[in-house]
Amino acid sequence: MTRNPIAANLRLDIEDFSYAPFEQEGGLGKVHQLFGAELPGVIETLNRELAA
Repeated sequence: MTRNPIAANLRLDIEDFSYAPFEQEGGLGKVHQLFGAELPGVIETLNRELAA
């Protein structure tokens, strides 16, 4: 599910979870439920590794 936002923007942003295909799996609410306060750090790490 992360392929399209990453391919389009070369990064993943929290807002991306509000759109398809993420919204079909619970969207931003589900991501916050799963990662909680760690979400910004997880996204930052993903983006840093993608850029490397």
